[in-house]
Amino acid sequence: MKIVLAYSGGLDTSVILKWLKETYNADIIAFCADIGQEEELHGLEEKALATGASRCIISDLREEFAADFIYPLMQAGALYENQYYLGTSIARPLIAKRMIEIARETGAAAIAHGATGKGNDQVRFELTAAALAPEIQVIAPWRIPQFRQQFPGRQEMIAYATKNQINVEASARKPYSMDRNLLHISYEAGLLEDIWLDASAPEHREMFKLSTDPVLAPDTPEYVELDFVKGCCTTLRAAKIPDSGHPMTPLQVMQHLNRLGGTHGIGRVDLVENRFVGMKSRGVYETPGGAILHHAHMQLESITLDREVMRLKHSILPKYAELVYYGFWFAPERHFLQAAITESQKYVNGTVRLKLYKGNIITAGRKSPDSLYNETIATMEADGQQLYNQDDATGFIRLNALRLKVAAHAGRILT
Repeated sequence: MKIVLAYSGGLDTSVILKWLKETYNADIIAFCADIGQEEELHGLEEKALATGASRCIISDLREEFAADFIYPLMQAGALYENQYYLGTSIARPLIAKRMIEIARETGAAAIAHGATGKGNDQVRFELTAAALAPEIQVIAPWRIPQFRQQFPGRQEMIAYATKNQINVEASARKPYSMDRNLLHISYEAGLLEDIWLDASAPEHREMFKLSTDPVLAPDTPEYVELDFVKGCCTTLRAAKIPDSGHPMTPLQVMQHLNRLGGTHGIGRVDLVENRFVGMKSRGVYETPGGAILHHAHMQLESITLDREVMRLKHSILPKYAELVYYGFWFAPERHFLQAAITESQKYVNGTVRLKLYKGNIITAGRKSPDSLYNETIATMEADGQQLYNQDDATGFIRLNALRLKVAAHAGRILT
């Protein structure tokens, strides 16, 4: 039996690799998706093979992740529960998709993951597998009683790793768990389970990897201009960007914005969110590039989207964010909503200028060849073109007031 395992090289997946090999007498293919973890990938193949994998596949999916997952998400402008940029959520469907491709290429009968039975990732991996390859078995060790009995806690996992000469750097009490990709880094569990703990306090400063503490960020603001075509950022201009003004791939845009935003302490979020399985959990996130891109896109939409199109789009965003968070990326309803979002982006073309300063994203200008903002109409000065007649507002107000007057005469207006 062949099993493709989502492998990170950490304690959990290292133990799971060895356990699957022994329990199922299986040929384990360790898989890691390169979606922007950077130094975390160093030495991963050697570690997987030493732990018992017959093969380790590391796929560079950064371009696909940026273009086909992050950019559609940014076109939508969706935030889960109005705060979370969906950095972990949006990565899981891509990882599962590639695992399925490898399973088919190698003739594997199953895929496996190390997501716990309490979290969201188990759902995201398995809903993707159900949509793309219902014939392939999914093995989730944390939901197998035998596995949980053998490993009731981290101490038992560390002891197992030591006994089997599995090289993992783990302590009996890990302060938090971390997940990194091109869009963000998330931190949860451990000391962060105390929701009164101030994660931004100086003593926790070393936890953050992508961004400077806003208190220590430069005292001088930095400007960046973002060009958009159909809601997708195609070019950046800033003094410290080497290829400033030249066409860029989505990956290049994200890499530049992460560095730029990180320097100025942009994109830190500390929230308590509602997991799909029903419990609340606390997460701390760094999303420097994503926060800048989201803000700029929203500013450009403010001048290019028709009012009613914008209202309809905003009305579907909570549902869209929920679908991504829950793991329904490949579900028909997400495709349906994405088609509507794509249609809304036809005229989201133009440039946004932002000022970055100590954790803040400050709008410093926006312009578009497709702008619906008309200064002649909006001005408080005299309208030389007579495009708007203020006298028309009298009838407009009377018509909107009619039902209120009727209700008042009927005694239905409460004060």
